[in-house]
Order: sequence, then C-alpha cells, then structure tokens
Amino acid sequence: MIKEKRLAKKYTQEKMATILGISLRQYVRIDNEEDLPRRDVLKSLIRELELTDEELGKYIREMTEKIA
Repeated sequence: MIKEKRLAKKYTQEKMATILGISLRQYVRIDNEEDLPRRDVLKSLIRELELTDEELGKYIREMTEKIA
C-alpha cells in the first residue's frame, strides 16, 4: 500500500528516503513491505502520503502479521 501511495504522488524511492531522513535501503524495505518503519518514520509517512486512519490501521495489521 505504501508503494502505491508513493507512486500515485509520482515520488521516487530516493525522494521518499530523503523526505523521511532515512537511507534508500531502509526505504526500499518499507516500500517492499519487508520492514515496519520506526514510529518517527511512520509519522512522516502518514503525513507525506496522506494516509487515512483506515489505511494506516490496515497497513499496521498486515505488516504485523508478516513480521510475526
């Protein structure tokens, strides 16, 4: 879902990593849903990609299930 929202805004992975203040490698893992971002990064993602509460809840549930 993060990747789709990023693409809708026409942002590259590099741009998102810069906006979030993280390495490209870290962002790629988030984009590919391989890693749940830290709280501060998640807050920035919510703001930058304009995630709704529903989208955020769904994302966290899905990521928690994948990681667990």
